[in-house]
Amino acid sequence: MYKRVRLKDTVEVPPKHLADVTDERVKALLQDKLEGRMDEDVGSVVSVIEVHEIGDGAVLHNRPGVYYEAEFDALTFDPDMQEVVDGTVVETVEFGAFVGIGPVDGLLHVSQITDEYLTFDGANQQLASSDSDKTLGVDDAVRVRVVTKSIDERNPRDSKIGLTAKQPGLGKHEWLESERRRRAETGTAAEDD
Repeated sequence: MYKRVRLKDTVEVPPKHLADVTDERVKALLQDKLEGRMDEDVGSVVSVIEVHEIGDGAVLHNRPGVYYEAEFDALTFDPDMQEVVDGTVVETVEFGAFVGIGPVDGLLHVSQITDEYLTFDGANQQLASSDSDKTLGVDDAVRVRVVTKSIDERNPRDSKIGLTAKQPGLGKHEWLESERRRRAETGTAAEDD
């Protein structure tokens, strides 16, 4: 999920900053360039932490800045397939719920929330069961598993992460707590599932 990784990238130092090619200047330029971007290999760059090395500058024809290759550490977020994560519902729609997991959102399709039939209640911005009093709405905490992942480096907003909450131990935290209380009251062990 969250990882500290060593990366290399090239950064352009504009002419007005050529007298100040320090680790801090290069770090600020790398932060502007990379933070919030998605990469197929490392996931989403959350933060550039520390610059370790700045190479020699290179001038390109008809380009005003000087280009430096830098080696640096970055904090990244890259959910692994089948990883179980906690998140918060950020939006509900007819076909499911978008769940914020770290700096990205994943889709919890309505068919992957519960075995009960859920309908979208637009007035209350929630998905509601007609079989029980279960509802799932914005700001609800959920535990989900990553089942699909497709990263689009060019358009990070088009990246897709698919989630499920149908296995035991997954779902809305409130539902999980109710199930734990029910089991404690009846003496039913978790292994019975």
